[in-house]
Parts: sequence; structure tokens; C-alpha cells
Amino acid sequence: MKQVEVLGGKIVLFGSGETSATGRAIHEAALRDLSAPVRVALLETPAGFEPNSELVAGKVGEFLQHRLQNYKPRVSIIAARRKNSAHSPDDANLLEPMLAANYIFLGPGSPTYAVRQLKDSLAYRYLVQRHLQGAVLSLASAAAIAMSAKALPVYEIYKVGEDLHWVDGLDLFGMYGLNLAIVPHWNNKDGGDELDTSHGFMGRARFDQLRAMLPVGTRFVGIDEYTALLIDFDQGRAQVLGVGSVTLGLPSGDVVIDNGQSFDLDQLGEWHGAHPPFAIEIELPGESQAMELPEVARDLLERRRIARDRKDWSQSDVLRDELAAIGVHVQDTQEGQRWSLAENDR
Repeated sequence: MKQVEVLGGKIVLFGSGETSATGRAIHEAALRDLSAPVRVALLETPAGFEPNSELVAGKVGEFLQHRLQNYKPRVSIIAARRKNSAHSPDDANLLEPMLAANYIFLGPGSPTYAVRQLKDSLAYRYLVQRHLQGAVLSLASAAAIAMSAKALPVYEIYKVGEDLHWVDGLDLFGMYGLNLAIVPHWNNKDGGDELDTSHGFMGRARFDQLRAMLPVGTRFVGIDEYTALLIDFDQGRAQVLGVGSVTLGLPSGDVVIDNGQSFDLDQLGEWHGAHPPFAIEIELPGESQAMELPEVARDLLERRRIARDRKDWSQSDVLRDELAAIGVHVQDTQEGQRWSLAENDR
């Protein structure tokens, strides 16, 4: 069967400052092309090990709610903290707001914890699915690192003193053919004159060693603080926003892209339309787009999607009949749930 290729929504990678005045402008740039209403799903997962993860996520949610009022965002905080717990990233009921979200945010915490909790989880499946359906992914700090092919275990090295190493990340960009290691806090100066904490708290000397340990073909993306890289697969371009720069670690040497500048995604490697790692719901080619569906139909499709994730085939059939009654025909394929409008309803 022919491999389906999809160009998903934009991806924002923050170096830091996602709740600053600079971050506000970056969020606005990412939101600009989204259709109203803006529905934000904010996942606690990267900080789920912290007793105050609800407070951390709440502050981000409050920022988005009040500082982006022009977009009237509806923010849902999702307490998907730990597998096999009451707040599991595999709980379909808990994750339900993700299925309607067109802006998904994950932020600070531990990169390696985020990888462990999201790997093979329903939350990660929903995240990828919504991205491929056009939702914007907004990823800061630990979350940005976790989405790498090779993730930097910052706390383990910087705080615990483990030997230099990389861990396997969630490899979000792998479905586009890109092999990336994301390193936020690239120009960090918390160590002052006594300790080099640049290069994601590793310092230049240690990062040079880490760079040599990356598998052949892996390119790193260093993102300065209060800076973000906005990736637009539809345009095949990426733009640097904020106050700093982005450093691309290429086979030919490092390339520094200043704020306000953009570049072709080819600089990140040979890429292609996404090959979904699992079946996703898409619209039939040439048929009506989601914005043409009435709200009730969108809600029914989302509920049917949840029922199928739970393997509740009886409920899935009931919802299919309800959709048919309002003129929406649903077809289940190897690529996922597809829909089209009845001819006489267009």
C-alpha cells in the first residue's frame, strides 16, 4: 500500500522565555493562522514528577489565557503525570481535550522523565495525530529536548554528575526524515564567570565531547534563551523569533541564524512529508475540510475517535449512525478514520 505523506501543523521550539513578553509575541506568531476558536491543551507530563506540577502548568495556562486575549484561547490543563497512576498519559478520559485542541503546549521539567512517560503512550499518539491534523505544537525546554532523536539528559549530567551520554528521545521529527537533537538554553549564563553553563548547561568543552558522541547524521539545533524556532512544514521553512539566535550543527560546520531570519528546512537534513508512525484520522482527498463541518459533527467525530481508542466498537457504531443521520459518512481505513459529507448536503 502506498505510504501516506502528511504536512502537519507548525512546531514551535522555545529556548526559554515561553511566559515572557518575548514569549507572548512568539505564541502570537504561531497562533496567527489558526482558525477560531483557539483550543489549547497544556500537558503537565514533563514536570509530572514534581509535587507542584499542577501549579507550574497553571501558571503557563494563566499566561496563555490572559496574555493572548486577542485569540480568546480556551485552555485545558491535562494532568497526564505518570504511567500506571490516577493521572496516566494513557487515560483516554483525561486526554479527551487533546482531540479538539489546535494548540498543544508542553514545557519545563525533566527531558528523560518526559520521554519515559510519553513513549508509546496514548498522550503521545494524540499529540502526533493532532499535529498531523494541523494543530500547532508548542514545546519548551524539557519538552523540546524530549522530542529529539537523541535527548540530552541535562539533570543527570549537570546535577547528578553522570558520565556524558545521550538517551533515545521520542524522535518527533523522525517521521519527516529528520534526525535532530534539540538543545535549548544554548546561550545560558547562569554560571557567571566561574562556570560555563552555555550549550544547554553543558558548557562548550563538555558539549564538544557530547557532539562527538552523536550518531552519524544527527544534527543539533541550539536555541538561545528568549528565542524560538518556528518550523513550518507546509512552507518548507523555519524562522528564528525572539531576541537571540539559533545554531545549527551541520556536517559542514555550525551555522548561526539570527532572530528575524528564516531558512529552508533542507538545512536540517533531507526531509519529506511525514510518514505517520500509526494510523491517523484524515479527510478524504478532495472532500470538505474540517472547518465546513458543523460543531455537532466535529464533537461526534471526536467521541467516535475516543471510542475506537478504547476499542468500544459498539459505541463506535452508534456514533457512526449518528453521523450518517446528519449527512457525515465515516470510513475506517488503514490510514485511520476518514469522513466525507453526503453529496446532497454540500
